[in-house]
Amino acid sequence: MSTQKIMTIAQLAQRAAELKTEGRTLALCHGTFDLLHIGHIRHLQAAARQADALLVSVTADEYVNKGPGRPVFNQYLRAENIAALACVDSVAINHAVTAVNVLDAVKPDLYVKGSDYKSTSDDLTGNIQHEKEAVERHGGKVFFTDELTSSSTRLLNEYFEVFSPEISAYLDEFKDRISANSLIERMKGLKDLNVLVVGEAIVDEYHYTSPLGQTGKGNVFAVKYNDYERFAGGAIAVANHVAEFTDNVTLLSGLGAAKSHENFIRTHLNPNIDPVFFFSQDRPTIVKRRYVDADIAKLFEVYFYNDAPLPEDINRKIVVWLDRHLRDFDVVIVPDFGNGFISGDMVAALSGKARFLAVNAQVNSGNRGYHLITRYPRANFLSMNVPELRLAVHDRSAAIEELAGQLANQLDADHIAITRGTKGALLLDQTRTQYKIPALSSTVVDRIGAGDAFLSVAGLCLGGGLVPEMALFAGSVAAALDVQIVCNREPVRAVALFKYITTLLK
Repeated sequence: MSTQKIMTIAQLAQRAAELKTEGRTLALCHGTFDLLHIGHIRHLQAAARQADALLVSVTADEYVNKGPGRPVFNQYLRAENIAALACVDSVAINHAVTAVNVLDAVKPDLYVKGSDYKSTSDDLTGNIQHEKEAVERHGGKVFFTDELTSSSTRLLNEYFEVFSPEISAYLDEFKDRISANSLIERMKGLKDLNVLVVGEAIVDEYHYTSPLGQTGKGNVFAVKYNDYERFAGGAIAVANHVAEFTDNVTLLSGLGAAKSHENFIRTHLNPNIDPVFFFSQDRPTIVKRRYVDADIAKLFEVYFYNDAPLPEDINRKIVVWLDRHLRDFDVVIVPDFGNGFISGDMVAALSGKARFLAVNAQVNSGNRGYHLITRYPRANFLSMNVPELRLAVHDRSAAIEELAGQLANQLDADHIAITRGTKGALLLDQTRTQYKIPALSSTVVDRIGAGDAFLSVAGLCLGGGLVPEMALFAGSVAAALDVQIVCNREPVRAVALFKYITTLLK
């Protein structure tokens, strides 16, 4: 049976050693193989002709980052499809981003890739170069087949209803005007922007639990404590998102003099980020502790913070810094979480002197009713969700398109975006032309941070001169990727975003 050919990476390495002992040469192919088509089959057959035995590794489901609904076929079905081919000796599922670990384990004579991988400049991930180094490290070489090529992604998009009718209709219309390559090249052009991120540093904690049910006495819900994890959140997360797309990021934030968590924060900053921290004696670094179940559903949360205004001497130092440096930055991004760090004086400096200001004023349980976007008299780009919009304009029933235009005019904003969760997002430009996009993710692991990812990428794109439709699309892709990440475990990677764009627009 073909399933007998399926093994672990360790077993694949053992099989390779046995074949080499017999004096046989080995070829290795690696890929996702989500939809096995004639291009794949001819590629594998050609690879088999170059050696005595062909081994194949298949990317595990959790590492297939190709867009919503992917992979269509799970790792076991994909491995079984490959194992059914007579030209294949053995197959293993690889739980890693690249094939480097497989190459180090198997040490093949040939690592065989399709002709579409010949140009390393076309490889968005940069993984081919790492894999080339790995195979050559063990005396092998890379071989490129020259067979009929096709795209699993394109075939799946066209024939397998990977997307909902709404998303398919939107993507068909969008790619008639804007190609994946043109958008990616414009975003790569953002790398020289000098960006300032201003906001509160937050340490997010997830305490993982298992529910036990109601206690024996009283109406109290009990849980079993399992583990915990810490994440660099707030403005740190925004700066990390931005640093994926530009080489020059400055983070201006406040930390506690006593409970600073400074070492943790610094070790979780992208190397591109230059941090400027102001320390306050009576304001510990904010910690938000969330108790969650196995599905990342929030049971309750605890804030460790002092939301009183900044001491006047610290506030004055920050305002002086802003007055001196704001004009040095092409783009200023302000995720204002409303916990007391950003003062009215800082708002005046930001609104008055930033060359391009992208801002969100988050409404949360600690500031509801006291913290609105209207504290900013001017911004180039406003980003908020529907409740934040309705609270800002004090209207619970009018159409959001109407309210967004009203608020943008009030705050002299060139662009305003309203994120709508499962309904996607809306953006209005300088002429109040409306651009709408459906939600681009079919899998939601955790919604925490999705709005920050949207603000980071859409704001950076608009500040870098991309047209509104491009910025809305890129920001929505960033949000779609972020909801698949637990809290702020990692930023939205540029490579992952570019791959997602490529998948959507094939």
